[in-house]
Amino acid sequence: MRHSTGSIARWRVAEPIALVALAIDALVGWPAWLYARLGHPVGAFARLIGACETRWNRPTTSEVARRLLGVATVVVLLAVTIGGALAIEQVARLMFGRWWWLVAALLAWPALAVRSLYDHVRPVADALAAGDLAAARRAVGMIVGRDTAALDEAGVARAGIESLAESFCDGVVAPLFWLLAFGLPGVWAYKAINTADSLIGHREPRWRAFGWAAARIDDVANLVPARLAGVLLCVAGGGGWRVMWRDCRRHASPNAGWPEAAIAGALGVALAGPIAYDGVVQDKSWIGGAGRPASASDLRHALAIYGRACALLAVIAAGVACLW
Repeated sequence: MRHSTGSIARWRVAEPIALVALAIDALVGWPAWLYARLGHPVGAFARLIGACETRWNRPTTSEVARRLLGVATVVVLLAVTIGGALAIEQVARLMFGRWWWLVAALLAWPALAVRSLYDHVRPVADALAAGDLAAARRAVGMIVGRDTAALDEAGVARAGIESLAESFCDGVVAPLFWLLAFGLPGVWAYKAINTADSLIGHREPRWRAFGWAAARIDDVANLVPARLAGVLLCVAGGGGWRVMWRDCRRHASPNAGWPEAAIAGALGVALAGPIAYDGVVQDKSWIGGAGRPASASDLRHALAIYGRACALLAVIAAGVACLW
């Protein structure tokens, strides 16, 4: 009974932590001056993952061994992250008493990306609206991995909308979901896994075996948040349900297709399709294939939908907090 009561208490405290962290991030994001002085916590994850890959992911090692060592990397990453977060929580309780949760909210704030995602996509929309395609290509090149030098207006707008929709899940919905579920350890465990997936969870020969565990755990961690993100985007966009349900599985990822298909349907545009990486065109399936080519106004509309979806998410979190 004591263990059960403690679990409920942790969950209840996560509610105000989540609301305060969400409010701080929406207001100030992660300022450039703060990044210049402190970097970002995910940088520590990247260094740990990089050290493990350098030591364990060697071409001379068998594929089975590399897969097992990739599992070990994820275990080490999660052990360090969860253990560190629990220790910080305990220190905060001892030092600040009943107000420890305010410290936890400040420490959870960098795990969210409400403001920074908007601030990264807005310059793409502004450049397109001004007719400056070169600036728009440079801006979108900072947030996507595809080749951008030859993209036309529709290609740039499409890339910006796709990045916004997918990052709405990875940077907003999923971190908040795991923060509400398990507090500070939950949100940073998710960010650690998501960082590992972005760095090593690829299908290229170098990472296919070693990054297998990171990719699979990230898929599981985003299973519920991705679908919730899709629902929120449909509600905020006033439609898109049919396209989301029809096209959500046309994406290579089992999760990213949900928010992308949702926003494609809400906007009435076609997303995905053939995309070039390092000069090689990959013939990806269209999402919202019956829609028209995306435009600068569609990217601006997508940002408005994103803002409403974030507001809905805050209302839901506040409602759950009031119920508890």
